[in-house]
Amino acid sequence: MYKTATEFLTRFVKPATIYKYGFNWSPMYRRTTAKIIEVSEDLHKVVITLKLNWKNRNYAGSIFGGSMLSATDPIYMIMLIQILGNDYVVWDKAVEATYRRPAKDQIFGKFEFSKDEISKLKEDVLTYKEVTLEKTMHLVDKNDKVVASFNKTLYIADKGFYKEKLKKRQHKQQA
Repeated sequence: MYKTATEFLTRFVKPATIYKYGFNWSPMYRRTTAKIIEVSEDLHKVVITLKLNWKNRNYAGSIFGGSMLSATDPIYMIMLIQILGNDYVVWDKAVEATYRRPAKDQIFGKFEFSKDEISKLKEDVLTYKEVTLEKTMHLVDKNDKVVASFNKTLYIADKGFYKEKLKKRQHKQQA
């Protein structure tokens, strides 16, 4: 549904605008209590914010770790899907969360890909057909102190290769 809506809306609105407002209006993302506040035109940078409120306050009076994790979870994957286009498959594979201090106020997170990272990723997929990528991002408070860190592992593959891999897996399961 989201992909179809995005493809339709790109006829009228910039992808960065769709990304920002699509996430912020999406029930899935709204439940995280986070908000996307910035998306670069090339989709290589996304900034989020998360404010302490009654929906995400934990027993200790700080932002619930699950809210922080879910707020960061889909961002890198969707960025890569949009940046790389339809010739690639992108999946979240794993995440490791480290909570460093209580978040008792508004926090921020920045997700970035450089042009060089994207070029290298495309070269690696062309060479190996499938790769994993590890990215680390931090949620920080207004004083730029790290509140939490998330190490994401993403799977990226050539779409044709991925489809063949699935077919082979299905044949093995049927045998």
